[in-house]
Amino acid sequence: MAGLFGRDRVCGVIAAETAVKMQSQVHLGLRKARTLELRLDYLRDAGQRAAFLSWLGRERPRSVLIATCRSRKGGGLFRGGVSEQIEILKAAVRAGCGWCDVEIETAIKMDARELRGALAPARVMISHHDFRKTPRNLAGIVRELSRAGGHAVKIAGQCRTISDSVKICALSRGRRNVVAVPMGETGLAGRVLSLRSGSALAYAAVEQATAPGQLSLDAMQGLYRAGNISRRTRVYGVIGDPIGHSLSPLLHNTAYAERKIDAVFVPFLVRDLRDFLRCIKPFGVSGFAVTIPHKEEILRHLDDCDPLAARIGAVNTVVNRGEGRLYGYNTDYVGVLRSLESRMQLAGSRVLLFGAGGAARAAAFALAQAGSIVCIASRRAERARSLARAAGVQVVARVDLRREYFDAIVNCTPVGMHPRGGTPLTNAELNCRIVMDMVYRPRETELLEIARKKGIEIISGVEMFLAQGYAQHEIWTGERAPEAAMRRVIEGVLSREEKSRGKRPR
Repeated sequence: MAGLFGRDRVCGVIAAETAVKMQSQVHLGLRKARTLELRLDYLRDAGQRAAFLSWLGRERPRSVLIATCRSRKGGGLFRGGVSEQIEILKAAVRAGCGWCDVEIETAIKMDARELRGALAPARVMISHHDFRKTPRNLAGIVRELSRAGGHAVKIAGQCRTISDSVKICALSRGRRNVVAVPMGETGLAGRVLSLRSGSALAYAAVEQATAPGQLSLDAMQGLYRAGNISRRTRVYGVIGDPIGHSLSPLLHNTAYAERKIDAVFVPFLVRDLRDFLRCIKPFGVSGFAVTIPHKEEILRHLDDCDPLAARIGAVNTVVNRGEGRLYGYNTDYVGVLRSLESRMQLAGSRVLLFGAGGAARAAAFALAQAGSIVCIASRRAERARSLARAAGVQVVARVDLRREYFDAIVNCTPVGMHPRGGTPLTNAELNCRIVMDMVYRPRETELLEIARKKGIEIISGVEMFLAQGYAQHEIWTGERAPEAAMRRVIEGVLSREEKSRGKRPR
């Protein structure tokens, strides 16, 4: 069903300094979207704007075009006055733009009827942007925008919490003329989920992002399939801090597309776990993955838990069983076993786990149950001793690693993760037959590179990441995971990253 802006609710944003670059972006944008916002304030001078609008008038692309020439006061780049701004928008209307986005800072300087008349026959959207915070009086701002005489209103706010995203998205519920835009890294999931809440549009950059947290058009349409999202779409996600490195959205959204499941998987940057938990119901979250640093803390907020996860004391997978009842699992356990048992005999083997967090807990219990002689080393000695007592394994002091030998060493810390890099252990401390790194991005971390050069067999964290992801998919959907498709897309991304860094893909 067509909405206020046509059938396509994902709007590609066109922004560049020159007319030629804007034209190029229009062609690119039309490959994936039929609604485009033209940021005329990004063009560097009047000559470039005139050249672009002249081209647009000749081309007349078959799409919904929204002209925007946002003033600096309204968060844009245009330095001219109100009358000049309106003249530019009028020229855009003559060139074929069916909508004009006018920021409230400009709109309040004109009579509502005068503004609509000046830009006719185009429709007018009145917008409010706050790049510092999410305003407290959101409902009042929407009323102010509505009084300015537009056909639609847009409110965009910087999100510091997941709750901020929920508040902004809620403005569009039941109202077909409201565009809700959560901004910032914390608002990224909300940009996708705003469409599920009823937002008339969601914005995505064709090439250049024009607001904090704005996704690319490729990601919005390809990765998240945002154009297909409705109130019936099931929502899953991953929570953590940091979260930008995670390939879980790619892994699971690929699986949903492959199995034709009406679901979307989004990343939530979560600094306050309680804040996220309050947002599960309004965002309709059916399940979520848990990563650093919440794997242990989440246990205190669950209604029930798989007995093995309870013994481990860490959860990486949660199911919402309805009415807010949360049930936890640990699939890291499966990932560790699958990764190592294909390369070595676990029973009787001596394995060092470096780290004592949630991932290390899963590995310690998994390997101990499989009959391995498990040793724990960590920068935090007390945490290592606590884990050793819980899992019935041994502690090895860091200073002794140069003299010890293990069948396998497993890095259970985030050290080495993209983009920071680094290595948790030195060449002299790697005395073993196999080194496994739980970090999966990059595929070959600095630790694995050191081990390989030393002639030690290596296991990438990709193997564990995939194995635990397959198990998560089956828990959430009740269907067998499309393993080949999931592996293919993850290895493809990591291979391209290796090529871009000048490394030869393995």
